[in-house]
Amino acid sequence: MYSFANDYSEGAHPKVLDLMIKSNLEQNIGYGNDIHSDRAKEYIKSLIENKEAAIHFIPGGTHTNLLAISSFLRPHQAVIAADTGHIESNETGAIEATGHKIISVPGKDGKLTPESINYGLELYSKEYRPQPKMVYISNSTELGTIYTKEELTAISELCKEKELILFLDGARLGAALASKNNDLDFKDIANLTDVFYIGGTKNGALLGEALVIIKDDLKEDFRYLLKQKGAMLAKGFLLGIQFEALFKENLFLELAIDANEKAEQIAESLKKHGYSFLTESCSNQVFPILPNEIIEKLAKEFSFNIMEEVDDKHSVIRFVTSWATTQESVDALANFFEINS
Repeated sequence: MYSFANDYSEGAHPKVLDLMIKSNLEQNIGYGNDIHSDRAKEYIKSLIENKEAAIHFIPGGTHTNLLAISSFLRPHQAVIAADTGHIESNETGAIEATGHKIISVPGKDGKLTPESINYGLELYSKEYRPQPKMVYISNSTELGTIYTKEELTAISELCKEKELILFLDGARLGAALASKNNDLDFKDIANLTDVFYIGGTKNGALLGEALVIIKDDLKEDFRYLLKQKGAMLAKGFLLGIQFEALFKENLFLELAIDANEKAEQIAESLKKHGYSFLTESCSNQVFPILPNEIIEKLAKEFSFNIMEEVDDKHSVIRFVTSWATTQESVDALANFFEINS
């Protein structure tokens, strides 16, 4: 059975594994102070053109979101997020468990806008409610959409005006930056946010995210918080090695480009048969609306996620491609719709 259920089903890209194997018997300094982590940090700093950025490698996305939000907010403060945002819909109340409220506001195709942020600010403008202090966005979003430079600039300017911390979840940042519709680069992301992260788990690494702190007053004592919350690995070099391999050349974006191209092939094969979509995704997630009877047949040959019912006869499903998605699997999916549509 071919799987389009997620973009972390496979292990790691061979180049990542090769570097890990070559480095396996080295005796590295622990806790992320090793030469591989240093090299990876320098590669990323070069990409964002910011030598003063503080970079920390963290095992997973939820852990990264939890750490950033709980570290940068005071006890009475809250974070604004889209109602489809990962911290709101997919993290088991991790943020609330740290004592910080998520102010959920309606998104537009998974994205926040200045209007929706202002709505959250107005809704929580009294001192007897949690104080909005951070804005959380994802790029790409949970619905596969991406922010344009104009959109991100507008949000960034509002955050500066309102003195809000802008935090970008980049679990699928590779897919966003590799999109044919994208007009942002790493430097833009760094210039327009206060803190963001680069997701390795969903783009070629065994595991790991690179948290990039831009704003100076967020950097202080972060390693203490990293250790306190269980995210500072003794063998931190294992994360550093992976990001070294991903960023030594252009592997990170190459993998994302390939995943996006395969998702585009899937979308085109569905459009050919007249199917519509929940959103016009332009990254590695595709959300077709299909008849339930087709979905039942599809589930016998492919793994995917059923997202929501549209009506009694139709549902939205999600196909996700990864760096390891084969052309064979994409062709098999296209063939299925040729036969069953």
